[in-house]
Amino acid sequence: MAAPKNRGLGKGLEALFSNSEIDTQEISVTKKEESEEKGISFININEIKPNQNQPRKSFNEEKLEELAASIIENGLIQPVILRKADKGYEIVAGERRWRACRKAGLKEIPCIIREFTDEQNMLIAIIENMQREDLNPVEEAEGLNQMIVNFGMTQEQVSKSVGKSRPYITNALRLLKLPSEIREMLLANQLSAGHARAIAGIGDTEKQIQLAEYAIKEGLSVREIEKIIKEENAPKKKISRKKAEKSADVRKVEDDLKQIMGTKVNLNQSGKKGKIEIEYYSRDELERLIELLKSLG
Repeated sequence: MAAPKNRGLGKGLEALFSNSEIDTQEISVTKKEESEEKGISFININEIKPNQNQPRKSFNEEKLEELAASIIENGLIQPVILRKADKGYEIVAGERRWRACRKAGLKEIPCIIREFTDEQNMLIAIIENMQREDLNPVEEAEGLNQMIVNFGMTQEQVSKSVGKSRPYITNALRLLKLPSEIREMLLANQLSAGHARAIAGIGDTEKQIQLAEYAIKEGLSVREIEKIIKEENAPKKKISRKKAEKSADVRKVEDDLKQIMGTKVNLNQSGKKGKIEIEYYSRDELERLIELLKSLG
C-alpha cells in the first residue's frame, strides 16, 4: 500500500479538533441548525460504528462510566469525527466519547463528517490517540508500527507526524519485541513503559519474564530494575592465582631433565600427581626428542 503523500497529519489535528463546543443538554432545533452551519451534524448513535483501524483496543470501564455521568450532567462538549461508510458512518476520532454517549443513553450525538482515505483514517486515529495520551504503551507501539509497515513511513516521518522525538519512537517499538507475557503485564498496567524498556535490554526471554514478575511482586522502580540488569551484565572478576613457588628439589629435577633432553623441561605438581612438559621449537627438534625418548625405552 502506497504511503500517503501528506505527512503533516500531526500538525493538522489541531485544526481538525478546534471546532465549536456543543452541549447536547441544551440543544434546540434552532441550535441544531446553527451547528449544522458550522459543519456539525447530529447523527443517530446507532448509525455509527467503530474504526476498524483504531489502535486502542482496551477501554477502562470505570472511566467510561465517569465520562458517561459527565455527559449526562454537562452534555458532550466535543464532537466526534466521522467519515461516511458503506452503511452509516465510521468513527475517525472519538470512539471513547461515542462509547460513553451510548452508556449515557443519548439517541444522537454532535459529529463532524470528513472525507478521509483508509490511510488517512488510520493515521489520524493513531495520532489523535497519541496526542491525547489515551493509548497503553503496547497499543501505542502497535499503532506506530502500523504506520511504518502499512504505509511505508520511516521512523523520522512517524516522529514528525505524531510530534514525538526519534528516540521516543525507537524505544516505543522495542516493546513489540518483548514476549507476550510482558506485553500482557503492560496492557494490565502492572508495568510501566519505562519498566518494559529497561527489561527489553536483556537478551534472554526467560530472564525478561522472571525479572518482570519479580519487579511486579517487589514493586521495583525503573532505576532498581536498571541496577539489577547492570549488575547482571557486569564482567565477572577473574580470580588471580599466584603460581606456587617450586621447591629446590623440583628445580633440581627440571635441571637434570634439561641436561638429558637438551631443551627446557617444566615439572608441574598438584599433590601427588603432576605432569612433565618438554618444550620444542621446530619439527626437527620434535623428531630428535621422540628418538631420544625411544632410546630411553
